[in-house]
Amino acid sequence: MPPGISTLAAEAPALSAANTGFLLICSALVMLMTPGLAFFYGGMVRVKSTLNMLMMSFISLGIVTLLWVLYGFSLAFGTDSGSLIGWSSEYVGLSGIGLTELWDGYTIPVYVFAVFQLMFAVITPALISGALADRVKFGAWALFIALWATVVYFPVAHWVWGSGGWLFEMGVIDFAGGTAVHINAGAAALGVILVIGKRIGFKKDPMRPHSLPLVMLGVALLWFGWFGFNAGSWLGNNDGVGAVMFVNTQVATAAAMLAWLAYEKVRHGACTTLGAASGAVAGLVAITPAGGSCSPLGAIAIGAIAGVLCAMAVGLKFKLGYDDSLDVIGVHLVGGVVGSLLVGFFATGGVQSDAKGLFYGGGVEQLGKQAIGVFSVLAYSLVVSALLAFLLDRTIGMRVDEDTEISGIDQVEHAESAYDFSGAGGGTASRKPLAVPTEVITATPNKKVDA
Repeated sequence: MPPGISTLAAEAPALSAANTGFLLICSALVMLMTPGLAFFYGGMVRVKSTLNMLMMSFISLGIVTLLWVLYGFSLAFGTDSGSLIGWSSEYVGLSGIGLTELWDGYTIPVYVFAVFQLMFAVITPALISGALADRVKFGAWALFIALWATVVYFPVAHWVWGSGGWLFEMGVIDFAGGTAVHINAGAAALGVILVIGKRIGFKKDPMRPHSLPLVMLGVALLWFGWFGFNAGSWLGNNDGVGAVMFVNTQVATAAAMLAWLAYEKVRHGACTTLGAASGAVAGLVAITPAGGSCSPLGAIAIGAIAGVLCAMAVGLKFKLGYDDSLDVIGVHLVGGVVGSLLVGFFATGGVQSDAKGLFYGGGVEQLGKQAIGVFSVLAYSLVVSALLAFLLDRTIGMRVDEDTEISGIDQVEHAESAYDFSGAGGGTASRKPLAVPTEVITATPNKKVDA
């Protein structure tokens, strides 16, 4: 994705209808990922929090879209200032952009690049929401998105992808968002939950997914949309790099899913549906920064490593005591770190750039650059996100009250419920209910269903 890295001819490019159409389709695919994420997260929570979880993703489509048009695109991709932030007045409100004005060095209009990058900006704060399930005021969350996008996402996007950004100029490879999206969101999730605390009943009450079919629908939409997320990030189809990224996205995801299931089988004795879904997402996350620099065999290795390490990481919350509700840290932060660092091992030097990793004779130079990128973004997002959460919590309050959390956040925050059971049953008043043993209707034998 980085502007300025291209194998296209040096002469001034002309607008390509093919590349323009391709990027518009990819933009729509990335947009679909946010509703996909909403379904993925929505199925993983309890019934009483379903709508709130859906809305925490959907609201990002509204807030971040407007901020991006007003000033976000300018901050992220405007003229560099001090290698930390951008600004171009013609990008404010997207008002000074010519109809056929091309993005510098590419064959697509600025408008197309702007809308493609918009979809990345939308989904990144939505990723954070999975760590905060059941306990955050919707109004406070909406304000947090606006502040976080402004002071965290827009600057970090400039560091990583903006011409003149300090990580970009250093040569950190992040093809489609391992640092700027996944590490950024995962570190932010950790920062916020350290401030707002655990859910009531964490490690005591069962908090199982209420709808695994909804989870699988969500991950299917994510997997589908991720081809636009990854393959589209080369911003064209003239040299085959995007095609390699497409292939690597598929094979890494498959490898990660199988690796996660294998770990589950060995560790817990079963291959679960939730494990398959989580493993697929782990593979998608890990290949996002690395897929433009490695071979398909390297992508398989990256996916398998990420699948096992992320599966191991999701249990850390119980050992360390932080309540990452839907494993944003275990999957997105850990997966992003793994994929970004493995560039330093698996980069072949023959795809998006000539940078080579340790396994291809490149020494540790690229690995060092990747580590700087990983830990600088992680630290910045963690600290600033925690500060934002602290300020909001001390002013307007971020957490709902105890009664709301116990009774269900959907009714209080949204005046709705995800499912209407008033017509369920359909029989006459005289009909007696069937006596079904508790263990038949629960996801885990001998435990009551937790709504």
